Amino acid sequence: MTTETTDTALEAYRQQCRERVEQTLDHWLPAPEIPPERLHRAMRYATLEGGKRVRPLLVYASGQALGVAPERLDPPAAAVELIHAYSLVHDDLPAMDDDELRRGRETCHVAFDEATAILVGDALQTLAFRILSADREGQPAAATRLRMIQTLAVASGSRGMAGGQAMDLEATGRELDLAELENMHIHKTGALIHASVRLGCLCAETADPARVHQLEHYAKCIGLAFQVQDDILDVEGDTETLGKTQGKDQASDKVTYPALLGLEESRRMARRLCDDARDSLSGFDHAADPLRWLAGYIVERRH
Repeated sequence: MTTETTDTALEAYRQQCRERVEQTLDHWLPAPEIPPERLHRAMRYATLEGGKRVRPLLVYASGQALGVAPERLDPPAAAVELIHAYSLVHDDLPAMDDDELRRGRETCHVAFDEATAILVGDALQTLAFRILSADREGQPAAATRLRMIQTLAVASGSRGMAGGQAMDLEATGRELDLAELENMHIHKTGALIHASVRLGCLCAETADPARVHQLEHYAKCIGLAFQVQDDILDVEGDTETLGKTQGKDQASDKVTYPALLGLEESRRMARRLCDDARDSLSGFDHAADPLRWLAGYIVERRH
C-alpha cells in the first residue's frame, strides 16, 4: 500500500470513528438548555467538535483487531475521550499550565471562568464512569464493565495521568535524566493511551491473552511516541497549526525530549517506537491495519 493510499484509508477510518464517538458524546452530554445551563454549555464546549480523537480511535482500532463490532466500542471510546477532555480543561487552568488556547480556540476557563472550568472537569470525569457502568442491551457483561471502570480509574488517577501531571509540575525548573522523563510521560500521557487500547481489548471478552499482550506492548510504544512527537512539535510547530501555544514547554522551563536528546535523536526515538509498535502487530491480519496506520500518524502528525 502506498503512502498516499494509506493516508486516504486512515483519514476515512478516522472520519468514521470520529462520527461515531461524536454521536455518542452528544447523546450522553446534557443538553445546553438543561439547568445548570452554563455548566452544561461549558461541558459541551470543552468536548465536542474538536481534537484529534486519538484515544477513541485506539479503542475502535484495538477492538476491531480482535473482531469486536463498532457499536460495542462506542461507550468506552466516549468514556476515554471524556477523561481526556477533563484533563485538558484542568491542565489549562492558571494553577497548572496557564494556557489560553486549546484546539484553536479559547480554553474553557477563558471562554467561561475558572470556577466553571473546574466543575466542567469534575462533571466530565464522573460522566465517563457513568457511561461505562450503564447496563445496556448488547454491551459487555457486568464483570467486564467493572474491569473497564477499574482500567480507566487507574489510568486516570495518581498511578496514571494525574500522577504524571503531578510529576510534571514538580519537575519544572529541575534537571531530569532520560529514565525520569520517560517515567513521567508513561504516567502523564501513556497511561490513558494504554487504557484506550486495553478498553478495546476488554470488549473482546474471549480474546487470546497472547494477542492482548501484543496490543498492550503496541500501546506502550505509541504512548511514548506520542509524547516525543508532542515535544518535537512544541519546538518545530506553529501556534495556528497546533491549535495551542507553540513553545510553551520551553518558556515554562519544562524538561522535554528535544531539550534532553536534541531534535534529531528525538525524531529517531519516535521512529524507533513507531517501528516497534508495528512489529508488535505481527500475526494480526488486515483487521489491525488501522493500528498500523495510527502508529505512523502519531509520529508524522504536525499538530
